[in-house]
Amino acid sequence: MYARDNESGAHPLQEQPTGAQVEAATAAFRMLGDATRLRLMWLLAHGEYDVSSLSRALAVTRPSVSQHLAKLRLAGLVHTRRDGRRVLYRARDAHVRALISEALFHADHEVSGIPRHDD
Repeated sequence: MYARDNESGAHPLQEQPTGAQVEAATAAFRMLGDATRLRLMWLLAHGEYDVSSLSRALAVTRPSVSQHLAKLRLAGLVHTRRDGRRVLYRARDAHVRALISEALFHADHEVSGIPRHDD
């Protein structure tokens, strides 16, 4: 359902998200609000990694990486698969990868002074 915000009808408003949708989105943003988790997710959006590789890449202890990954997994942002004794992690899907990319593109504009995009 759409509502018009002016007489010309040039800018239709979409139906509001449900409470469940808003809660799921805010939970994802809470998880990404931590610098280490955002850095982990950037790596996981570009490939599969085990805990040791992630620990080395970010210079963060293995226990810390494991704790962050557990939170990201519970939030539905990370998928795992076994490869022998190793567990490999990656961003769950294209939506999560796009969320990470857009957040960091936005940040790039903020810190670099690149002009913002209009609609």
